[in-house]
Amino acid sequence: MESPHKSKSGLARIGRALFYSLAGLRAALRHEHAFRQELVLAALLIPTSLFLPASGTGHALMIGSVLLVLVVELINSAVEAVVDRVSTEDHPLAKRAKDMGSAAVFLALVNVPMVWGLVLLG
Repeated sequence: MESPHKSKSGLARIGRALFYSLAGLRAALRHEHAFRQELVLAALLIPTSLFLPASGTGHALMIGSVLLVLVVELINSAVEAVVDRVSTEDHPLAKRAKDMGSAAVFLALVNVPMVWGLVLLG
């Protein structure tokens, strides 16, 4: 069953999507320390990547690997918020969900130096 609040098409849908996306970014900035740390990392690495000797594709891969960390962190934070909303009690499934989200962030972070190394040294 679809939500009655969900717009089907048109500019109104795009406007609402932008509004919700910006609200999500504000929430992450306000409530998620890890997101703020990774945003600082992105603010340093993305401009740095543009000054390094790489092809256009290489620059895109380097920047994309950094942005991927932010995307995965947002998804991880969303999972954690939903789990905490449902219950703050210790439960094996809640722990599994949070641990898997954390593992996803870890893999995204490991991906950054691997991509950068392959682009710059390959």
